[in-house]
Amino acid sequence: MTLTGRTVHELLAAFRASDPTPGGGSAAALGGATGASLLVMVAGLPKPVAATAGDLGQLHAAGARCSTLAVELENLIDRDADAYDAVMAAYRRPKGTDEEKAARSASIQDALRAAIETPLAVMRACAAAIEQAPVIARFGNQNAASDVKAGLELLRAGLRAAHANVEINLGSVKDREYATRLRTEVERLIGESEARTTDHGPRTTAQ
Repeated sequence: MTLTGRTVHELLAAFRASDPTPGGGSAAALGGATGASLLVMVAGLPKPVAATAGDLGQLHAAGARCSTLAVELENLIDRDADAYDAVMAAYRRPKGTDEEKAARSASIQDALRAAIETPLAVMRACAAAIEQAPVIARFGNQNAASDVKAGLELLRAGLRAAHANVEINLGSVKDREYATRLRTEVERLIGESEARTTDHGPRTTAQ
């Protein structure tokens, strides 16, 4: 059974278990998916404060984008666990001969790239959802301002948790150019997302 096919109780029990998967990468994707889903909910609530058809169009577009990202992040919950299992399988390959050592090393490097690309995809999706949050905070139902804030916090947590998984695997990558390029991207994603959550926090309005 996939992780996402389990009940909440079963999924949390899987995180508590001593098995290495699901781990931090899957948890990052889960947090991001929850955060993006909250933004979708707020975007779809009745009585938005959008004053014009254009404003309402922006709100609905932001909600639709976050819905797509939420599904993507949900899929990444299982993909991250699969990527980690592939790394472990590569490390278990035989290394008795020079040929086996070379094949094992190449397999490890390939698996590490997959294990990096998955949390990087989590980071990208979380950052993209964070980008939509100011529109939802501005035009959505203001009674749900705390839900926007909760969504943002979960997305930020997902982004940073995924970053930790990218970094730990980059340390074992032999291709330094690849590692440098990805570090540049993750730093940009974090910097831009931090700026957005600092400058465009949701308003709180009691009605």
